[in-house]
Amino acid sequence: VQLQASGGGLVQAGGSLRLSCVVSGKIVFIDATAWYRQAPGKQRELVAGIASGGTTNYADSVKGRFTISRGNDKNTLYLQMNSLKPEDTAVYYCNAGPINYYSGSEMVAARDIWGQGTQVTVSS
Repeated sequence: VQLQASGGGLVQAGGSLRLSCVVSGKIVFIDATAWYRQAPGKQRELVAGIASGGTTNYADSVKGRFTISRGNDKNTLYLQMNSLKPEDTAVYYCNAGPINYYSGSEMVAARDIWGQGTQVTVSS
């Protein structure tokens, strides 16, 4: 199983970006997916999450500006980021878990799996 994030880049304050994360592999079930971010010198923090039933949650700092969603196959995760601020600058990571998947013929239950991260830079 792999998570491949994309869509980061450089944008001016007030602009928008849309991040995507594709979960590939022999997926059986994903309980929740989320976006995290880590700015230089800071701890990784939860940005937004979406549960298997569709319930979403957001960090207070992004409420009203960011929207998390899934593709119809539920194996693609998106983060629409509007009204971006310089303080949104960070590496953004997608996360999936708990997750069940097949590795060969064996079913694996993992607590979570991380993508490689995509850089978002917001200039003032």
